[in-house]
Amino acid sequence: MTHSPMAVVWRELGGDPALLPGVSTVARAGALEARLPVRESARACVGACALAAAELGARRAGLARVPRVSVDDGAVATAFVSERHLRIDGRAPVNFAPLSRFWRTADGWVRTHANYPHHRARLLDALGAADDATAEDVAGVLAGRSAREVEETVYAAGGLAVALRTAKEWAVHEQALALAGRPLTDWDRPSERGEPATAGARALAPLRDGPPLSPAAGVRVLDLTRVIAGPVATRTLALLGADVLRVDGPRLPEDPDAHADTGFGKRSAVLDLVADRRTFDELLATADVVVTGYRPGALDRFGLSPEALAEGNPGLVVAQVSAWGTYGPWGARRGFDSLVQVATGIAMAEGSPERPGALPAQALDHGTGYLLAAAVLRALTEREEHGRGCVVRLALARTAMWLTDGIGREEAPGALPDPVAAEPYGRPDPWLSERNSPFGLLGHALPPVSFTGGPTDWSRPPGLWGTDPARWA
Repeated sequence: MTHSPMAVVWRELGGDPALLPGVSTVARAGALEARLPVRESARACVGACALAAAELGARRAGLARVPRVSVDDGAVATAFVSERHLRIDGRAPVNFAPLSRFWRTADGWVRTHANYPHHRARLLDALGAADDATAEDVAGVLAGRSAREVEETVYAAGGLAVALRTAKEWAVHEQALALAGRPLTDWDRPSERGEPATAGARALAPLRDGPPLSPAAGVRVLDLTRVIAGPVATRTLALLGADVLRVDGPRLPEDPDAHADTGFGKRSAVLDLVADRRTFDELLATADVVVTGYRPGALDRFGLSPEALAEGNPGLVVAQVSAWGTYGPWGARRGFDSLVQVATGIAMAEGSPERPGALPAQALDHGTGYLLAAAVLRALTEREEHGRGCVVRLALARTAMWLTDGIGREEAPGALPDPVAAEPYGRPDPWLSERNSPFGLLGHALPPVSFTGGPTDWSRPPGLWGTDPARWA
C-alpha cells in the first residue's frame, strides 16, 4: 500500500504520510477508462492537491486536525475534460484545429499541433506548403516523407510535430534517459542545502476557519502560463483563495475559449516585459508565487529564469512546468500534451501501429497541473516553517513516464480506507454548473479538489483576456 499512486505522489511532495488516512475515495467504474491507469493517476494528483490544500488551511487557521479530503472519480473525470464541457451561450468550443492531428507518413505516423496561428504558419513553411493549404494538401506532402525527418524539419522551423514511438523506442531516447533520472516533482529547496531560515518571505495572515476555508487566501500568484497545465494549476490556486494575476505579452493573445475554461477566479493583464518592466517588477517584488509555463529558456532573456527569480526574492516560491523538462536534448523544445503522448509510447499503447490512439483526456496536462498546484501549496506550508521559498519543476513527459511505468491499478489511492461504493460513472451532470460571465452564460466543470469546509466553486467567473489592471487586488 505504501507504493500506491497517492502515497508515491504525497511522498514526492514531501508530505507527512500520517495524513494519508484522512483521504477517502468515491470510486466509479467507467471514469477515464483507458488501457493505461489514467483514473489512478488522475485520482492521485487531485487527491494530493486537496490534501496539500487542507494541510495548509489547517496550519493557517490553527485547526487541531487537517480537514478530511474526499476524491470522487466522477468529479475528477469531469474536470479532466473541462475544456470539452465548456459551453459559451450553448456553443461548444473547438479544441483542435484542422492541422492538429495524426498524419500518415511514408514509414509510420506523425502528430502535429497547429492550434495557434504562428504554429500553423511555421508548420506550413517547414513543409513547403502554401499559407492556405488544406488538410488534404498537408496529407499529400507528409505521405511521401519519413516521420522522423518531418519531426526534425518542423521543429527546426519553430513548429510542432512529433513522430510516433513505441514505449521501447522512447525508453532508449536521450530525452527519456535524462527524464528517468529525475523525480516526478523536481525540488530545489534551500533548506535541504543547509541554508539558514530567513525573514525574506512575506508573512501570511492567520485564517479564520471558514466557511469556506481558503488555504491560499492572501497569497499573491503571478501567473506566467499558457495552455492547459499551468493555467489549471493557477485556476486551482484561485479556487483556494489566492490572488492570481495572469500576465501575458501583447503580441501573443490567448485563445478566448481556452481562457474561458481556465480563467476562473483569476484576473488577466497584458504587459510588455520591456516597455512595462517597472510595473512588472513592482508586481514581482510583492509576489509570493510565480508559476511559469513557457518553453524553458524563453523567459531567461528577461532575467526571469527560476534561478534568477529565486535569487532576487528568497521567500518566493517558483513553480515551472514544461513539456519535456528543462534538461536533455529536448529540454528547450516546445510541446503539448498530445505530442508528449505520441513521443512516449502512450499513443501506441492506446491504439495500434495501424491507428494510434489517445488518452480519454489530456491527462498529462490536467494531472501535471494539479501536481503543480499541490507542489505550490506544500511549498507554502514549508515556507511557513522555515521562511524560505523554493523552486519546483514538473514536466509533462515525466508525468507520462510515471503513467506508463510507475502506477499500479489499485482501486483506492493507497494507505487509505476502501473506496466508498458508488454507481458507475455515467453522465457528468452532477459535476457541471452554469454561471453568467463577461463571455455570456458559461457551462463549466466544477473543481474536483474537495476537503471538509473548503470551497466548492470559484468566487468569480473568468473575465475577458487582458482587460484587468496590472496590480494586486
